Amino acid sequence: MTKVIGVTSGKGGVGKTTIVSNLGVILSKYFNKNVTIVDCNVTNSHLALYFGMYYFPVTINKVIREGINIEEAMYKHYTGVNIVPASLSLSGLRGVDVIKIKDVIQPLREKNDLIILDGSPGMGRESMAMLHACDKVLFVTNPIMSSMIDVVRFREVLNELNKEALGLIINMRQGMKNEMGNDEIEKFTEMDVISSIPYDKNVYKSLTVGSPVFLSRPDTRASKEFLKVAHWLVGEEYQEGGILNFLQKFSIKNIFQNLS
Repeated sequence: MTKVIGVTSGKGGVGKTTIVSNLGVILSKYFNKNVTIVDCNVTNSHLALYFGMYYFPVTINKVIREGINIEEAMYKHYTGVNIVPASLSLSGLRGVDVIKIKDVIQPLREKNDLIILDGSPGMGRESMAMLHACDKVLFVTNPIMSSMIDVVRFREVLNELNKEALGLIINMRQGMKNEMGNDEIEKFTEMDVISSIPYDKNVYKSLTVGSPVFLSRPDTRASKEFLKVAHWLVGEEYQEGGILNFLQKFSIKNIFQNLS
């Protein structure tokens, strides 16, 4: 049965799209899942840029506005993940009723194991449309008190919508004194912490080249956490090494070492 998971946050800049893009390639390339990721942040779209995509004539904006099949707005990445981008142009916002997102993504259920919706931060109209469209919700936040208050507010909204919260992904943890620990976060929010992803400068480097960090640096601590979340999503036990050992064994670096 196809799962539709919405990924959201209380504010922008917490790394929500980074998580969506990396999970998409991991689940598709290394777990052989049929995965489509959809940019539901139509007023401030970024998802396609994380894959180095700058030109895409058909977007989810056009699908909503003109009633065309969403498959026309799907672009397959070389890892196998399908990307449905939102328009980068302000003109693309005209005539777009975001509440229709739930209806336009329905055809994707027939051909995917997992659909991940990259939602808009906050609790505005776009965010609510994404929440209505998904089956379950993952919340991305940072380990500070102001962000936890956003989580509590969202949990109340999810309860009203009768939507299941899968839990929290704590992103960009730096180990500073003012950061909240996972136990403290779970007690305050009454939600499970699924993963605690450390701050990683390689993530920022990957954004400049338009490629999810897991593809170039699967060995980093952040990439390993992305991998753990992917295991958790498909219900498989994570074992230290595993896919990472395979990637390292057949990396270009090691091939050259073996030839020398």
